[in-house]
Amino acid sequence: MTEQILPGATLGVLGSGQLGRMFGIAARRLGYRLHVYSPDSGSPAGQVADREFSARYDDLDSLSEFARSVDVVTFEFENVPSAVTDCIERSTPVRPSGRVLGIAQNRLVEKSTLQNLGLPVPGFRAVRSASELNDAVTQLGTPCVIKTATCGYDGKGQAIIRAAVDCESTWQQLNTAEAIAEEFVPFECEVSVIGVRNCEGQFTHYGPFRNTHANHILDVTVAPAGLRETTERAAVEITRTILEQLDVVGVLCVEMFVTTDGQVLINELAPRPHNSGHLTIDAHKCCQFEQQVRSICGLPLGSSEQIAPAAMANLLGDLWNPPPEWSKLMERPGVQLHLYGKEAARPGRKMGHLTVLDETTELAEAQVREARSSLHR
Repeated sequence: MTEQILPGATLGVLGSGQLGRMFGIAARRLGYRLHVYSPDSGSPAGQVADREFSARYDDLDSLSEFARSVDVVTFEFENVPSAVTDCIERSTPVRPSGRVLGIAQNRLVEKSTLQNLGLPVPGFRAVRSASELNDAVTQLGTPCVIKTATCGYDGKGQAIIRAAVDCESTWQQLNTAEAIAEEFVPFECEVSVIGVRNCEGQFTHYGPFRNTHANHILDVTVAPAGLRETTERAAVEITRTILEQLDVVGVLCVEMFVTTDGQVLINELAPRPHNSGHLTIDAHKCCQFEQQVRSICGLPLGSSEQIAPAAMANLLGDLWNPPPEWSKLMERPGVQLHLYGKEAARPGRKMGHLTVLDETTELAEAQVREARSSLHR
């Protein structure tokens, strides 16, 4: 049995954005201390931490000091060099492990791993040149999605190829040494399932949640997703299989496409809490961030039971010009406001979110969209 890390211990987070902030708030409520590590200072997570390490990810001396100062390390974003987890794991457990992080960092490795587990993924090909891209498009057909193998998120580092003649120019625009070409999936909707697994193998999940995107960035999430029962079971079972087969300890989100005939295909993994799960703070008995604390500390998992139908809407930096009228929002009963403490608002930057609970997901979604629109009336 894994030794439990009990309240009073110090938890470490790699990365210092809003996910680290919400993790830190949950950790503090349970009586833990928090250290965060990133190149930034005065960050959203740093604002709620006992100590903020502001250093580069290749500063091994600072990383070692950080590792020695905490009892366990987790992360809030996956673009952390593998050398970071290698350094930390010499002295301190990292959960999920560096191996899981490495799989999720590279889309080719990720898709190949999932395919080898017998899980459903879109057809894909490795691409390392314009010529290979042309071959992949010929094999997969058009339209075809091309993505950089690493470092892409929120639509960055990807493009849709609608004709083979566009391969050369698209490859030049991506400006990468390695990419993945995937067949285009004519999906009915996009969903996510957030799975949680602790050191003893206990598993729970949230979802599926139904997600709507705008400009490749998550815009609105509703839960429950309203899927067929067979589709929902398949999505949950896929998530369970991934966490068990990869021996994940912590939180992992599986983003999926649901096709028009109810089949599920895996889009990508995020080995951390996920934007679509923010509504769990208000809509579930135990939120994804408290589950992250419980799971990495070897504690029993909490209840993932949903209290009521819910909807979450992102607040992007686009809404800050002119500044939002928060007083109008505060007049609306039932609207929960979460702001992330970021000083600079930029278009497309996630600054906060709203959550609404109601009798149905339709009513919750209508209300959360209306509340967001009221900010500039």
